[in-house]
Amino acid sequence: MFCFQCQEASKGTGCTQIGVCGKSDEVANLQDLLVYTLKGVAIFSSTARANQLPVNDAEYAMLDGLFATITNANFDKYAIKAKIENARTVRDNLSAKLAEAGVTVPMSTHDAATWQGSIADKAAASEVGVLATANEDVRSLRELITYGLKGMAAYAEHALNQGFAKPEINAFIEKAMVATLDDSLSADDLVALTLETGKFGVDVMALLDEANTTAYGNPEITEVNIGVGSNPGILISGHDLKDMEELLAQTEGTGIDVYTHSEMLPAHYYPAFKKYKHFVGNYGNAWWQQKEEFETFNGPVLFTTNCIVPPKASYSDRVYTTGSAGFEGFKHIPNREDGKTKDFSEIIEHAKRCAAPTEIETGKIIGGFAHNQVLALADQVVDAVKTGAIKQFFVMAGCDGRMKSRNYYTSFAEALPKDTVILTAGCAKYRYNKLNLGDIGGIPRVLDAGQCNDSYSLAVIALKLKEVFELNDINELPISYNIAWYEQKAVIVLLALLYLGVKNIKLGPTLPAFLSPNVAKVLVESFGINGITDVQTDIVQFLG
Repeated sequence: MFCFQCQEASKGTGCTQIGVCGKSDEVANLQDLLVYTLKGVAIFSSTARANQLPVNDAEYAMLDGLFATITNANFDKYAIKAKIENARTVRDNLSAKLAEAGVTVPMSTHDAATWQGSIADKAAASEVGVLATANEDVRSLRELITYGLKGMAAYAEHALNQGFAKPEINAFIEKAMVATLDDSLSADDLVALTLETGKFGVDVMALLDEANTTAYGNPEITEVNIGVGSNPGILISGHDLKDMEELLAQTEGTGIDVYTHSEMLPAHYYPAFKKYKHFVGNYGNAWWQQKEEFETFNGPVLFTTNCIVPPKASYSDRVYTTGSAGFEGFKHIPNREDGKTKDFSEIIEHAKRCAAPTEIETGKIIGGFAHNQVLALADQVVDAVKTGAIKQFFVMAGCDGRMKSRNYYTSFAEALPKDTVILTAGCAKYRYNKLNLGDIGGIPRVLDAGQCNDSYSLAVIALKLKEVFELNDINELPISYNIAWYEQKAVIVLLALLYLGVKNIKLGPTLPAFLSPNVAKVLVESFGINGITDVQTDIVQFLG
């Protein structure tokens, strides 16, 4: 295997025997084969779309398959094999329909359109995986685009679950997937495509924001309980709010409480969920601490998306997956069929046999500062900036992770001057959202917009402030960006920020292993991206 798509890539270069995330070489190779097969699907679906033939099956196969290859999403080799076989079926059906219509498909120089390699053959995986691209810079740009597409697919699938889709987003995913096979494209062409990926990253996050707020209302300032009740509970993790909605509805009146974990915390901010009295609070912290926290939760856990850590045997029989998530041995709750809801009865019955959660902390944390809520406070915020009460905003969005070097973000938050405000989204918040950092004239010094996709809210806030202060450039705002990354949804957020023109972003705790020296140089020279150093040096640089 060879995989360097996440921040924890072994030795900062790539995992070659087993993933730091826990995936085996077999699963890694299968994921490479799945991505390559989806590129073959994209060749046919983009042609079918151009000829106004239906591509619904192809669209879903692309979103679901790309999402399943995100770090920590699906470790189940049987599930990945099934997705490969489905992708082949979709591809071959499209090929037949195009032939029937007399349409010729422009073939790539690669054979993804007709590839039939054995899914059990590791040699086949090596022929189509990351290292199949020999040129280091071309490989770097192709992978940067592909990882952005994985994040885009995740957000598009969440929106689709709410009934929201934009054909132009799916069309771009197809176009970009095909482009990663095109040896005629120069590095400059791929840089331009990278920025275009960022443009559609903004579009897909806006789409998901519309989907979630239409279904559940605009997030509101909310105090979330971090203690526990006396009833048995179900702990729901991941990002999919449709799953959240259906689980809450099906557990109402059963005597089972529901708790959020990690990136599902922002579900508490939506008005539609507040009517459920058994929606008790948030249990635990960021994804990487789940081994200890799932042990003490005592009840079953539902993964709606990625962020799975291979479990301890002591609780593995209590973990369920659904959607694109999967782990061999976990029970998987099937997708919705014919407009019906998912059936969560098995996990509910399981919860009834379990003890109540063990309390690991008490108190409350505050969040719900998405764009609509912050803009409602715009006069107060603008006045605080104009009077000097707020000197600087720091966007500290992104991902958390296991490395000790991520303690930097806690120390950075603690060391910031008291006239600064942190804007956050994603599980990076867990490094500082329980610190007592106080407020500025009633404005909390940590404003949590929500999940990683709610980084879109932070962009909307910045653009609104640019308008209010009548500035020509978003970089003239008193906003600095210190972003933590881990996986591919963070990649699409970064590309979206670059497309919006944001410069001088600090990215850490390390720069991506998939950036070749030359590609990293382009990002530094064109956008001012640089890595973190130490807390005091970085604060001086930001405030200077």
